[in-house]
Amino acid sequence: MSDETALEATARLFFRELDPGAAMRLTSDALAGSEDGELFLEYRESEMTSLEDGRIRSASFDTQRGFGLRSVRGPAAAYAHAGEVSEPALARAAEAVRALPGGASASVSEPPRPTNARLYSPANPLHGVDFPAKAALLAEMDAYARGRDPRVVQVMASLVGEWQAVRILRADGREVADLRPLVRLNVSVVVESNGRRETGGTGIGGRFGYDRLLAESSWKGAVDEALRQAVLNLDSVPTPAGEMEVVLGPGWPGILLHEAIGHGLEGDFNRKGTSAFAGLMGQRVASRGVTVVDDGTIPDRRGSLTVDDEGTPSGRTVMIEDGILTGFIQDRQNARLMGVSPTGNGRRQSYAHTPMPRMTNTVMLGGTDDPQEILRSVKRGIYAVNFGGGQVDITNGKFVFSLSEGYIIEDGRIGAPVKGATLIGDGPSALTQVTMIGNDLSLDPGIGTCGKQGQGVPVGVGQPTLKMTGLTIGGTAV
Repeated sequence: MSDETALEATARLFFRELDPGAAMRLTSDALAGSEDGELFLEYRESEMTSLEDGRIRSASFDTQRGFGLRSVRGPAAAYAHAGEVSEPALARAAEAVRALPGGASASVSEPPRPTNARLYSPANPLHGVDFPAKAALLAEMDAYARGRDPRVVQVMASLVGEWQAVRILRADGREVADLRPLVRLNVSVVVESNGRRETGGTGIGGRFGYDRLLAESSWKGAVDEALRQAVLNLDSVPTPAGEMEVVLGPGWPGILLHEAIGHGLEGDFNRKGTSAFAGLMGQRVASRGVTVVDDGTIPDRRGSLTVDDEGTPSGRTVMIEDGILTGFIQDRQNARLMGVSPTGNGRRQSYAHTPMPRMTNTVMLGGTDDPQEILRSVKRGIYAVNFGGGQVDITNGKFVFSLSEGYIIEDGRIGAPVKGATLIGDGPSALTQVTMIGNDLSLDPGIGTCGKQGQGVPVGVGQPTLKMTGLTIGGTAV
């Protein structure tokens, strides 16, 4: 779909009670004298269908339509939003943002460059599959899991989808539009054996239609993976504690990289000096061979965007190259204040939120080491394959992550699965403790959501197998 077609599609959504000429006039008047700003129009359809124990537990559908108007001068910004897209509502918002203190700006920010890139289909996935088909799929997943293993006592599965249409108007008369699909399939399985119950779960998704999730190979693969994890946990043993070597598996373990390191590379934290990486540009912050990029241009990925929520085309930003800090991810306001170019990372949860620098798909690139050689090099350690929740302090990078799947490594061999393991360390130090980098880079299955200052946005992560030293394992073994 061309940008002109996207503009036409969004016009039908937003210019029913709001004349397009009036919208541009009010936006231009409200932003007169500002350095930057925009009118962000959003329409969103979202739905969820969930099953538990063979029955549909809930089904929901929701629509949202609204706008946010922002005026920017220096580090200050005025923002007004409404869930009503009409001329009176926009006029009230314009009056509010004109109250931003300060005189007329001496210079106006350059507008975002145009793009012809299209990273995903604009089709609305919610209109392609009816409710009976979704319910039938979830029921089939339940039956398939129970048929695979008699120890299955509970199955929970859900289909989640949304379609977001955005249109961004600037005071200079430029307009950008984007149509964004997003779907996800989740499954969790509980097994019981000899009075012990364990759980396994997984998900798959991205910016495409439901058809990929409804393919038999996709949903059966997800159920098999959830069941594998649950059965594995039946044999798990208490985790030994202490400082030891850790091997991180490829793909989803990149969530540690995202949380412990990625947030510290966002422009606003560095401009304000609150990041552990502040003031280190051009210096070595990681082991040789460590290259970290934020790439919002990967087709169909959950974190990808044709344009960000300020209208800037998404890009591929190299943040750390061969261990040297080379760049931060930026929205327009922080980029201007730091004297650099925006990177296409201005993101917001919805029209009711202001944009800020946010990650898209954050990936550590692959190295040259054989993953099996990495495992064989470990005398005693932990193999971390999947992570659950975690906590991070952005100011110093200290993190605590819980493992949902991990194994003991003894003399280069993978041993028993462990239960109750936590990984403790700090992001800046962890980067310098990477000693081997695998050649098996992979991306996560499309399940990530990132939180920052109360806003959640879809993201992706990825990495190869990594060996790290000096990390602390919190365990339950006595």
